[in-house]
Amino acid sequence: MRTKTITVLVVSAFVLPFYFLSAVVSAISFSKIQLPRNASGPEALAFKVGTGQFFAGIGDGRILKYQGPTIGFVDFGFTAPNRSKSVCDGTHVASTSLVCGRPLGMALHHQTNRLYVCDAFFGFGVLGPEGGLLTILSTAADGEPYGLCDGVVVHQRTGNVYFTDASAVYNIRQFKIAIRDNDSTGRLLKYSAESEQVTVLFRNLSYPGGVAIDEEENFVLVSEFIANRTRKIWLQGLKPYKSDIVNTRPRPGNIKKTRSDDFWMAAGRTDSQTASKLMAIGEKINADGNVIETVDLEKWYGSKTVSEVQMFDNKLYVASPFVDFIGLYEQ
Repeated sequence: MRTKTITVLVVSAFVLPFYFLSAVVSAISFSKIQLPRNASGPEALAFKVGTGQFFAGIGDGRILKYQGPTIGFVDFGFTAPNRSKSVCDGTHVASTSLVCGRPLGMALHHQTNRLYVCDAFFGFGVLGPEGGLLTILSTAADGEPYGLCDGVVVHQRTGNVYFTDASAVYNIRQFKIAIRDNDSTGRLLKYSAESEQVTVLFRNLSYPGGVAIDEEENFVLVSEFIANRTRKIWLQGLKPYKSDIVNTRPRPGNIKKTRSDDFWMAAGRTDSQTASKLMAIGEKINADGNVIETVDLEKWYGSKTVSEVQMFDNKLYVASPFVDFIGLYEQ
């Protein structure tokens, strides 16, 4: 399938639409949704349908709620039971641990307004509609503690939650060591909405971060950050819990389903001038991993890692743990 590459034209900090351009060049507007003054590192996002509101987990352990341009962001939740705002607010994961927490992946079950969250230090939990302290649902599976609870997705019809444990050996502070050692101890897990139990579905994944599920709960797509690939793991059918490698891209991050059967994935591309440097991109892929569309994010993120690219209400939202804003693209 032919890849569609979007070229983005910028004027100052914003992009103005150029309707007179030929069909070869697509103009796309870009703006920043700025986080509060002492907040940075948005890793992942979760949206409330029909409200324009969304949640973002940041580097100092808070989960913020965006309530629109008039109100902006407000504190919604936190993951560490003894978290001190005076100690933690404005810090980053490098200087925090059990004191502040670090929310990573998150997904909202729209019917119940339950926000499921993976925290790097505390494991897998949930927040109710009122927010507050994360209720921990699981810290281990099959007797093995989570080393780094990471990506989360909810199957909306059943309420089942799928999430990843990026490593059984290395925690978030040992990220570079995990890459050096080509760690492949990650797991895919399922939280059953009916039994409220967690089971391990797949093992020996190479730092799995993103996870997305199809409409019928037939398969999940899981990105393997260290192995530079995306794996399709079947949940039903002729080969349950078997997998196929469907996409290979440098440093793939979170994967988010669109309203159709496509998926947006955060990833990188090799800089043609400096082969050692990766530039941020977003890729829209189908269920078989074929690239449908590519958005080049170098203009705003350069070689900074982009952790999530998510389409919502026909707008593309981008998160990165190394900036203090949410990128917003409108084609």
